[in-house]
Amino acid sequence: MRKLGSKSRNIIERDHKVMGALTRPYELVVDRAEGSTIFDVDGNSYIDFASSVSVMNVGYHNREVREAVCAQIQKMVHCGFSDYYAEPPVKLSEKLCRMSGYEKVFLSNSGAESVEAAMKLAFWYTKRNSMVAFYRGFHGRTLGALSLTSSKLVHKEHFPSFRVLHSHYAYCYRCPLNLEYPDCGISCAKEIEKTIFKRELSPKDTAAIVVEPIMGEGGFIVPPTEFHQELRRICDENGILMIADEVQSGGFRTGKFMAMENFGVRADIVAMSKSIGGGVPLGATLSSSEIMSWHSGVHANTFGGNLLAAAGGLATLEFMEQEKLGEKAVEKGVYIMKRLEEMKEKYPIIGDVRGIGLMIGIELVGKDRVPATEKRNNVVNRAIEEGLILLPAGDSVIRFVPPLVISREEIDKGLGIFEGVLKITNR
Repeated sequence: MRKLGSKSRNIIERDHKVMGALTRPYELVVDRAEGSTIFDVDGNSYIDFASSVSVMNVGYHNREVREAVCAQIQKMVHCGFSDYYAEPPVKLSEKLCRMSGYEKVFLSNSGAESVEAAMKLAFWYTKRNSMVAFYRGFHGRTLGALSLTSSKLVHKEHFPSFRVLHSHYAYCYRCPLNLEYPDCGISCAKEIEKTIFKRELSPKDTAAIVVEPIMGEGGFIVPPTEFHQELRRICDENGILMIADEVQSGGFRTGKFMAMENFGVRADIVAMSKSIGGGVPLGATLSSSEIMSWHSGVHANTFGGNLLAAAGGLATLEFMEQEKLGEKAVEKGVYIMKRLEEMKEKYPIIGDVRGIGLMIGIELVGKDRVPATEKRNNVVNRAIEEGLILLPAGDSVIRFVPPLVISREEIDKGLGIFEGVLKITNR
């Protein structure tokens, strides 16, 4: 069992004196990492089932990414790409277009920035002033993205918002309308037309419907295919753009480069980040040439398309393709889901197991499906003591998002630790 060492304690104490607003589910002071293993400053090792929040799909200390970034450092660290031309961000954007099928890219530094760019683009293109998003959704904490976010009240208190109306996501395990799929007829999606467009917001004022293909922070919720298809219909019939937030679900996390591909739906605008940078801060907003036709000066930033991120991002995308990480995500995801389903049969505390590829969530519950939030938190904290990194989501969900390069041996060891902790918590 891991014990918090003196080096960790010292850094944590210093951190608390100078840092603010950050949420840490446990006391882990990282030092280095390799593949799917993280080492702390006291020499303890941990199997990582979190990928630093779904970022390290290609694994830590990836040689190809490291060499690409180091080679770029030897040439030039930064140029003002919004003012000058440079080839690395062009090559990265060309690669993103080939992989996604979109024609235009705007590069930024984070998921929130990519969402902000998507919002601005939709407002600019449609000349409309409002949007629809979903309860429990998370899109970032900058003011525009925060207007879309509806996962926790603490994120929104005291901050002004753009005009965004929220509707129900297809959370079938806890249907907000108390219906059963498939007899429900995807009523949650139809509420947008039935209620919002009739009572609160004209579709003529609605620039976009913004949705996560698989809801991340809100609970790793996988909707039925018809949910996204119904949203697409609503958008098409009302001249509304569909924005897919692929920040957490993209980068082959679900097997497909973009998670929305699993549902047979194509969004008008896509926001990506996290895994596409291989650990280097990188955001990208993608769309068609028609929609992303904004003229010079409408939107820009200083570090978007920076040379290090472009080099690292291109190496990341090439590694993902060459190593067929999408196929491996599906294969490993099926294996983990099978193991978790077996645990569900043994431990009543597991109420639901859901996911696609290596984007998997399990929901812990008490009597009558009441969210077991405290027990979830205990599992996460006990797991770290045993050498397994997990992250929470939603009210009582634990997410399983290991690097896509994780080995079967590491998966088995991690699941063994998890089941041992779960067995204690389930008593």
